[in-house]
Amino acid sequence: MKQLLIVSNCPAPSTLDIQQAVAAGAKHEDIAGVEVIIKQPLDAGVDDVLKADGLLLGTTENFGAMSGLIKDFMERIYYPVLEQKQGMPYALFIKAGEDGQGAVSSLQRIITGLRWQEIQAPIICTGKVTQQYLERAKELGMTMAAGLEAEIY
Repeated sequence: MKQLLIVSNCPAPSTLDIQQAVAAGAKHEDIAGVEVIIKQPLDAGVDDVLKADGLLLGTTENFGAMSGLIKDFMERIYYPVLEQKQGMPYALFIKAGEDGQGAVSSLQRIITGLRWQEIQAPIICTGKVTQQYLERAKELGMTMAAGLEAEIY
């Protein structure tokens, strides 16, 4: 069984809605070979990443960058997983007040060093969380989980 780790910072109900949509997609009834693990950044660590076959990272954009809790998570796992998790598939989902590019670029600078494989461009929600965005978040979860199950990634 493959393991998909979802780590996201959910400081508001709207960001929790996004995380739940991603998880619902990953847990779609047609996908049976993937265990989905959902953790808040402070609860996730090196062992979680080492066990994971794929990672979905979610963050708010704070002060033009990723949230502090996601940054803390990335700092804690970086060196311990650097050599062992090269090529791990990942994708980002961002809740932003502006354009979200600061959060994306701050995360991608770190992930470039980890040599992880991006499975699709980040999805970014600016402003209010709409049903359309939640559907895109659900599709992201399904895409990652289905790809893991089919061993595409």
